[in-house]
Amino acid sequence: MNKSDLTRLLQSVRSGKTDVETALTRLKHLPFEDVAYAHIDHHRHLRHGMPEVIYCAGKTISQVVGIAERLLKAGSDVLATRADDAVFKAIKKLDRRTVYHRASRVIVVQHAAKKLTSGVVLVLTAGTSDIPVAEEAAVTAGMMGSAVQTVFDVGVAGVHRVLSKRVILDAARVVIVVAGMDGALPSVVGGLVDKPVIAVPTSVGYGAGFQGLAPLLTMLNSCAAGIAVMNIDNGFGAGVLAHRINVLGERQF
Repeated sequence: MNKSDLTRLLQSVRSGKTDVETALTRLKHLPFEDVAYAHIDHHRHLRHGMPEVIYCAGKTISQVVGIAERLLKAGSDVLATRADDAVFKAIKKLDRRTVYHRASRVIVVQHAAKKLTSGVVLVLTAGTSDIPVAEEAAVTAGMMGSAVQTVFDVGVAGVHRVLSKRVILDAARVVIVVAGMDGALPSVVGGLVDKPVIAVPTSVGYGAGFQGLAPLLTMLNSCAAGIAVMNIDNGFGAGVLAHRINVLGERQF
């Protein structure tokens, strides 16, 4: 239940359309609901501006569906990451509005479309193999309400490609840069723009990349200022941070 839902419920009680017992039934699982295998945080939207997110890896289908079902009953949207087709089909049975973004393995169920920000979150990838992580970031930021633009395969092996995107870079409010291999693209972008850059290392690369450790260290040691670095393959975290920065810029208008 988000702030708007709570306000409507209180108004309904005051007007007599909803009795107190019914209202208490809806509120009894706040701030969290204990379902044995999870404590579902129904107040997270009030604190963070977004509902609790379901990380599907390591969970059974029944556990994911159980959490999703309770979130939906509480009036929350659903964002489930690292999901597969089987999880998608199971949640689809709960709600026909369920959308599966296969590239990013993200499931989204929204009660209503959000008004998008005027500021844009730009998501860049160094290579095509980085797209799944980039899409996770893009879907997350978009689900939270940010306008998102993506540009793929503009890595430093052909640096003229990213240089050709200066107009797009200058128009963005926040830039997410996703890269594996040597992880050099965030430093290049950080040297070109005057806005926050969020770097995401990916596990894409050959053996000496150590499943993303090499690009992570490159990004942490960047000589360009104003770069925040996420954990390896953490597109979701990048999307959340980018949206929060984007919203701060929105409040200035």
